[in-house]
Amino acid sequence: MKRILLSLLIIASLLTAFACQPPGGGDKVRIGVFMSLTGSTANFGISSVNGIKMAADEVNKAGGINGKQIDLLVQDDRSDASEAATIVTKFVTQDQVHGILGEVASSRSIAAAPIAQNAKIPMLTPSSTNPEVTRKGDFIFRSCFIDPVQGAAIAQFAAKSLGAKRAAIMVDRKNDYSTGLEKVIKEVFTRLGGQIVATQSFQEGDQDFNAQLTSLKGSNPEVIFVPGYYNDVGLIAKQARDKGIMVPLIGGDGWDSAQLYAIGGSALNGSYFTNHYSPYDTDPKVQKFVNDYKALYNTVPDALAATAYDAANIMFDAIKRANSLDGTAIRNALAATKSFPGVTGDVTFNENRDAVKPIVMIEIKDGGTYAVRERVQVDGAAMPTLSTSASPSAAMSSSPSVASSPAAAASPAESPKTSMKASPKASPKASQ
Repeated sequence: MKRILLSLLIIASLLTAFACQPPGGGDKVRIGVFMSLTGSTANFGISSVNGIKMAADEVNKAGGINGKQIDLLVQDDRSDASEAATIVTKFVTQDQVHGILGEVASSRSIAAAPIAQNAKIPMLTPSSTNPEVTRKGDFIFRSCFIDPVQGAAIAQFAAKSLGAKRAAIMVDRKNDYSTGLEKVIKEVFTRLGGQIVATQSFQEGDQDFNAQLTSLKGSNPEVIFVPGYYNDVGLIAKQARDKGIMVPLIGGDGWDSAQLYAIGGSALNGSYFTNHYSPYDTDPKVQKFVNDYKALYNTVPDALAATAYDAANIMFDAIKRANSLDGTAIRNALAATKSFPGVTGDVTFNENRDAVKPIVMIEIKDGGTYAVRERVQVDGAAMPTLSTSASPSAAMSSSPSVASSPAAAASPAESPKTSMKASPKASPKASQ
């Protein structure tokens, strides 16, 4: 009887021990991934998860992280901020994850970040560009550029690379993304010695821009900044050329859609826009990523797949360098990341845990082809003034920078940005 009781006690203790172990056992590196796999931004989330899975598979096949395999816990937040918060709460209280990747949309990252911060679990977003995201705490990181830096890159490119001294701006006054970029572009272009000679407003969905363009033409600009979305930009380009305005148009990642050239055609030739990366980049590292992704998913990787792939690898590299699964140790290793060689550029985290990295400037050429004109590294003189509290810049709630890449033009699938353009509320920038 004593032996039976002893055996039962041993079994009970073993069961208790196993029950107390976190899911996946002690031989796994558990990474929580929360993304929109359904709902309004599902295209964005699916691309991102594909990139993360690809990165994890590569590391696992190479032996894992310090001998431990990566276990991805992927959850669908249904494009909803409250669901994102619920998922991350489960990650830290039940799943006991060692790191968190997500989200694409800034609104969801902002909802989830305080939970990860309080639990002292490092969270890395691949593409939430609202400056407020990383202000939620010192365990919160981002590996993409923020919109104010994108605006600074646009202005710096015009002033330094194109040598422009006189610029005009076409801005959508009812769109936070557009007005936020306008603010930074004006600030930086002026600081670099340029002059804003005219500003004209429009509203998303307008069809006739002739009055505004007539006014801009009279001011003789050398470039025209158009921080808006692809459908408006395409029409503006056509009507500008019809009026004999032949100077380059320059914009941000809101241009990025398969439909841009379909609308604007050859009127866009010689114009430029910023993005996270281009699948047409001849860098061998980029081309390997593109080819490997196409082999797995039978489509050209968009910018979100690339940013997520980089974010996952940055997290894995930090865990390896930390040589620990302790949240604070991983957080410190992330903060020490310098010149990580990503497919979207070399990434260094600054004191705000935002990525310091080049921004790709893409040139639109004849026939709708895209080429990387240069990688813009925003220098100190061109850095925008960032408030530590909510500001027009902080209001630039985007995330894609939730965008697809020019790859969309070569892919049968529609750009994720296109699927969000039914109305101003549906645009990725406005909704995040």
